[in-house]
Amino acid sequence: MSVRTILGIFTALVIFTVAGKAGGKEDLQKFFNDAATKVKASSDPTEKREILSTSLQTMTKALDMAQDSPLITVTEKTGIDRYKAALQEKQDELAGRNGFERVSDERLNDFSDYVVQDTEQAAEYITISIVTLLLILILIILIVK
Repeated sequence: MSVRTILGIFTALVIFTVAGKAGGKEDLQKFFNDAATKVKASSDPTEKREILSTSLQTMTKALDMAQDSPLITVTEKTGIDRYKAALQEKQDELAGRNGFERVSDERLNDFSDYVVQDTEQAAEYITISIVTLLLILILIILIVK
């Protein structure tokens, strides 16, 4: 292979990786944004609570499954652990467990916005590769269906 071909392949890989990382994180954020939209569309507090609980549990389950993959690095496992801990705190707050005051029915819409906002911020401090993002997205799709 010529140097030009190798350089072209390398450039394409870098471009696809950067584009994929951004798209993957946006897809994870979209998952919670869709849940928040469903929460706001419902007038029943029990249904709102169930939507939030199910979305948090689905993400946690997908992260657990992804973390067991041999493709995940030690650094990524650490980031996933931190993200799972944050999700568990949200589940505890929603249900009023482990020292948290239960989110009132009147505040469920605000809580759904908080989950979306926190997910957007989590993307800043959790470093995971495109492979891991894609794996998590595939697992979420499989769990939801």
